[in-house]
Order: sequence, then C-alpha cells, then structure tokens
Amino acid sequence: METVGMNIVSLKRSHSEDDVTNADEIKRQKISEKSKTGNDSGQSVETVTGQPDKSLLEELKNEIIPNEESEEQEDEELEDSDEDGDPESFADMMKHGLTESDVGITKFVSSHKGFSGILKERYSDFVVHEIGKDGRVSHLDDFSVPVDDEDPSEETFTVLSDEDKQRLEELQLFKNKEASVAIEVIEDTKEKRTVIHQAVKSLFPGLETKTEDRDGKKYIIAYHAAGKKALANPRKHSWPKSRGSYCHFVLYKENKDTMDAINVLSKFLRVKPNIFSYMGTKDKRAITVQEIAVLRITAQRLAHLNKCLMNFKLGNFSYKNHPLKLGELQGNHFTVVLRNITGTDDQIEQAMHSLREIGFINYYGMQRFGTTAVPTYQIGRAILQNNWNEVMDLILKPRPGAEKGYLVKCREEWAKTKDPAAALKKLPVKRCVEGQLLRGLLKYGMKNIISAFGIIPRNNRLMYIHSYQSYVWNNMVSKRIEEYGLRAVPGDLTLKGATAVHIEEGDVDNYTIHDVVMPLPGFDVIYPKHKIGEAYKEILVADNLDINNMRHKIRDYSLSGAYRKIIIRPQNVSWEVVAYDDPRIPLFTTDLDKLEGKPLPVLLPDGKFRALKMEFSLPPSTYATMAIREVLKMDTSIKNQTQLNTTWLR
Repeated sequence: METVGMNIVSLKRSHSEDDVTNADEIKRQKISEKSKTGNDSGQSVETVTGQPDKSLLEELKNEIIPNEESEEQEDEELEDSDEDGDPESFADMMKHGLTESDVGITKFVSSHKGFSGILKERYSDFVVHEIGKDGRVSHLDDFSVPVDDEDPSEETFTVLSDEDKQRLEELQLFKNKEASVAIEVIEDTKEKRTVIHQAVKSLFPGLETKTEDRDGKKYIIAYHAAGKKALANPRKHSWPKSRGSYCHFVLYKENKDTMDAINVLSKFLRVKPNIFSYMGTKDKRAITVQEIAVLRITAQRLAHLNKCLMNFKLGNFSYKNHPLKLGELQGNHFTVVLRNITGTDDQIEQAMHSLREIGFINYYGMQRFGTTAVPTYQIGRAILQNNWNEVMDLILKPRPGAEKGYLVKCREEWAKTKDPAAALKKLPVKRCVEGQLLRGLLKYGMKNIISAFGIIPRNNRLMYIHSYQSYVWNNMVSKRIEEYGLRAVPGDLTLKGATAVHIEEGDVDNYTIHDVVMPLPGFDVIYPKHKIGEAYKEILVADNLDINNMRHKIRDYSLSGAYRKIIIRPQNVSWEVVAYDDPRIPLFTTDLDKLEGKPLPVLLPDGKFRALKMEFSLPPSTYATMAIREVLKMDTSIKNQTQLNTTWLR
C-alpha cells in the first residue's frame, strides 16, 4: 500500500515463497536495531531509529483491511464492523505479510546513508495532482458553473420532499412493484408543475412524467419511459445539441480511492457508475486531484453535490464531446511530507540530489502484490500454470493475517465442507472476490472452476497475472543491477519508438542506464542477450512455465508482455526541510485550502520535529513509494513497518 512509517529497517535477502506463509519461520526472525544493507557502490547503509507515531496503527488498519466495493449501505456497515482490533493482535497478524525482498525489491541506486521518516502520518501529507495528456496539472481552483439557459432552476433540487425522492428512487431502480409514482402538486400553478417535471426528469434519469387530475387535485405521475435500459442510457432527447455530451470536472477527494468516489457520486446522482470515465485511478490514503468526465449530467447538478458530500469537492466544469480514456495521462505530480526525519542536512541533500540526477529503480511497489499471507502473484502463477484447483484453493483457503471476521468464518467453512453454498452463507458481503468465486462454483459446479472463476470481473482476474509478471520483473531487475551496475552493457534492451532492440557492443557508449528497458514476460517480447536473458528462463522454469510458450488456452490469460524502463528520473524535483511542534498541523496548503482562503501554516524555525517536504512528477505506472524508498533507504512493506513498531503497538 502507499503507507510508509517505520523506525528501523532490515533488507536482508531473500526468502523463499514458502517463507511468506510459514508462521514458525516468521516467529524466528528478529529485527536488529541497526541493519546494514549492501548497495551498488559497495558501501553499506545504516539506518537510524526514529520515533514511532501513534497514528500509524490506525493508518495501517485502514490500508490493510480489505475494502470490497459496495453500493449498499448495509454492506458498508458490515465492512466497517470488523475493523476494530487490539494493537497486539493486529501486529501479530501482520507478521504474515510480505516484505520487499519477497517480491524482488532488493537494490538501491544511490550511495547516501539512509535515514528514517514517517510517510502519511496524516493522509494530507500525500497529495497527488494528475498531469493530463497536454501536460497540464489538474487543480481545483474554480467552483463556478457554466451558464446555460437550458439548465433547470435551483428550485429543481429542493421542490421534491425526501419521501418523494425515496419513492422515485425505488421506482427508478425497479425496487418495488409500482408502475408509477404520483406526486400531489401543492399550491398548484403551471410554474410549480413545470419545476416538478424538471426535477423528476433531471434527478431520476429514465423516468418520464405527465400531469393528471384526480378528485379535483393535480398530480405529477412519474413512470418508466423505456424499461430497464432507460437507467443505463441517459435520455438523449433532454440534452441540448449545442452542448458537449460530456461534462468534464476536477474531482478533489480526501481518503477515498477513485472507484469508491465514483460509486458515491453515482449513488447520489442515481445513475450507473459506467457513465463516468477517467484517465487513471488514484490512491485512497491521500488527497488527490484528477479530471473526471460524465455522460449527460449537467455541471449545475454536479455542483449541487458540493453541498452534501464529505471529503469530495467538484469544480472546474466544462462541456466536451469526448469522454476520458484510461492511460491518457502524462503522469502525476506528488507533494509529499516525510515527518519526524532523522537525517542530517547533508544526508537529505545527498538523497534528494541523487533522486533528481540519477532517479530510482522502477520497481513495482508493494501495492501490486496484495497485503495478505497469500500474495496475488501466487494466484497469477497458478492461473498461468492452468492449475485451477490451486487457484481456487489460494483464494478460498484459511490464511493468517489481517482479515475481517466474516471472511475468516467463510474460509473456515470452506476448509471444513468444500461446500460453496455453506461458505457463501457466512459471507454477508458478496461482492468480494471470495464471494464472486463461491457464487461461480455454486452456478457451474466444482468441476468447472474455469467458468466459476470467470464470474470475477475481468480486470480483477487480470490483476493476478499482471502481479506475477511484476514479480518476475522486480526479481530480474535486481539481478540485472547486481550483475552489471548502473551502466548500459551489450545485450541490454532499449526502445526505438515502440520496438525493443538489443544494444550492440559498438553502440554501447551511446546509451546510459536511463535508456535501458527490461521485459515483462510474454509471447510478444524479446529478452536481453546476456546472463539476465537466461535468468528469465530459469525463474519461469522454476515455476513450471515455458518462456517460449506464454500463450494460454484461455485468450484472456495469454501474456503478450511489455517493456519497462529500469530507472526512472523524476521531473520537477524540489524539496525543503521545515520544523514543526504539533504533528497534527498541515505543513502546506491544498487546493481546497486556497479556495476557502485558509492561511498558510505557521512554522516555527526552532520546532522540536523536522519534516522533509518534497515535490516531484512521475510518468504513469510508476510508484511514488519506490522513489521515497530510495530517499529513505527503507523497506516500504506493511509487514516490516508493523514488526518494527510492535513494541510501541503493544
């Protein structure tokens, strides 16, 4: 996850995969108060103990407890009900998680001495601004709504009672047997009836209205215009032809991931989430600013949500003729505060200069591999091996670690009975992966695991095999840097346009380490022509996979492969060391602070704590935690953080 907060570090390498789930071995591991880490210059790095922070436990719990997407309030309540636990049990559970070495993250590129600091002591210490494809950084700096004569009046949002809205929502979502809803017009005038008609049609897409006389009273009758498809397809005839079909806006959110935010917005707007589009997903435990587009929802209606949503703000509205597409962004700009740092001014300068001039190893971060005792890459490997019983077992079997009570009961029932119906009864939240797989097994039977697994959404299924690719890539890059250091060598790969070519002996002086790429394994990539090419074959053979046959009999799981730069040099790097006394105060102003006119934080030059404020921009699919890891020389895994803070937690 994105959380980093620890006081000492051990980067001793490397555990076998069995070690990940071997509780006895974990219990034998001891954390030394001073650990030395080999780096590429042959020097050793000694980390310094730092002060643990009491917000870390809550932060870790927020990050680690699985958060299944849920649209129903009862599911949300169930998800929240199991999160509390005493610090000792939480710390003990996290002994079963992954460390960086388990996923191949073992090397640094810089030679400075590491120091400690706490990342995300407050989620507001980590701010992400999206960089669009035109290079513009997204900022929330304007709440105004484009003027449009076609927009309904402000009264549209208040004319319906809460009871009316409830009945209309149930009608819209086919939650009752009623064919229509009648709303009595109090203080009947033509203007009042017009406002009610507008309110129903704009707030409840898919419903039409008509006026009827009943017993001498006027009623607005709401009914379905075109069956269930009307909800998924916003009404075309109500949108002005002169206006772009998509309302683009900037979403400012705090402590919510992008999909959760869109689920909340769709719930309040009473539309399906799939009418929203975006260029990239953003982390939960952060303040993030990104562009969103939504089909045929007015800026006026979106702006109205600012009055009723917590931890969200919408602004910078405009109408355009196109949605947004995943991956269209240039990257993200990060503003990060590392609190309670222990490094000297010289250490910090060396670390930040190295980040700016050399960069960091472009490892896939710990978020890629899950937080429980069963890493996602193990499930991905079983899929590629076509070992479907193993896939089912890894997802459903009991596991040590931080999990909600109902998941524990579900797994226990599965281990005892192998009955999907019985296990499913223990699972009140059915949208999690476990619930989806169990429903699939119930539908297709235990002898058709492939079809049962197919019930899980495609992106979630592909996440597992992408995790395995990332695991292989991390291990191979560590081996490449250990073998050849930070220079281009003959046999390395570089990109000519979108095509990978080998660096030849005669051309090697024309390239630097920043030009070198390495492949994610697949059927449409080539491999280095030196020792690392053989190492790819060896790691796949050890996993009973053939590097020359990465096509799967199920097309979705065939890996074409890709190329990824091994070193990333951040852009727009800047930093500042500040002193502070109160760990609760923000150390910089956000977009929302500026819009609300909040003053800059008052920082005392002689404060008892020091913090490193840094800013940098990264391309898509790179991990800010890996840049921060390079600065601090720290293991960013939650397992390591929790072990290092076990004494304090207890």
